[in-house]
Amino acid sequence: MKISYRWLARHVDLAGLSAEEVANDLTIHTAEVEGLEPFAPWLADVVVGHVLERAKHPDADKLILCKVDVGARGEGQLVQIVCGASNVAQGQRVAVALPGVTLPGELKIKKSKIRGVESQGMICSERELALSDEHEGIWVLPGTSAPGTPVAQALGLEDWVIEIDNKSLTHRPDLWGHRGLARELAAIRGRKLHALDLSLPKTGSGAPYPV
Repeated sequence: MKISYRWLARHVDLAGLSAEEVANDLTIHTAEVEGLEPFAPWLADVVVGHVLERAKHPDADKLILCKVDVGARGEGQLVQIVCGASNVAQGQRVAVALPGVTLPGELKIKKSKIRGVESQGMICSERELALSDEHEGIWVLPGTSAPGTPVAQALGLEDWVIEIDNKSLTHRPDLWGHRGLARELAAIRGRKLHALDLSLPKTGSGAPYPV
């Protein structure tokens, strides 16, 4: 079973405790932890880019030439990227992989020439970052994070995945989820277990069926 350190922290006070310490607590007191790894570690290398210019590629109808601000990662210069996604637009915040970054599938980003124009990186889709199967266009990021900020930091995706041996929990159905494990950690560490918001949303009236 895989659990999220950040999700656990929604249920129990983990202030001052690292993911490794949480994993050790669970192994010693509750169930064997088989693995601990960062979530999508490549997102620490992919940065927020701000598309400042968008123009047609001079030698390809379906390609777009973008000038992107990537903050300090661009060493004071805008980065030129050739992009094939039709949904890229001026003003967007996008996920940029610069030369030297390795994406899932061992895709190594490097400078290249595309139809005679230098491209200094890649504007990524969600599928290229292994976050979803969405690949119809580039991933347009929400918010207004500063250019050059790691995407993981900008979107709150910095997390650790804790993998627990299922056989250790067959007799503890109360631990088959984040809430149960959070309750266990609260007992181990003497920490506060956060209350759940179980309030129901307000609804209208006049439903065409009996409730």
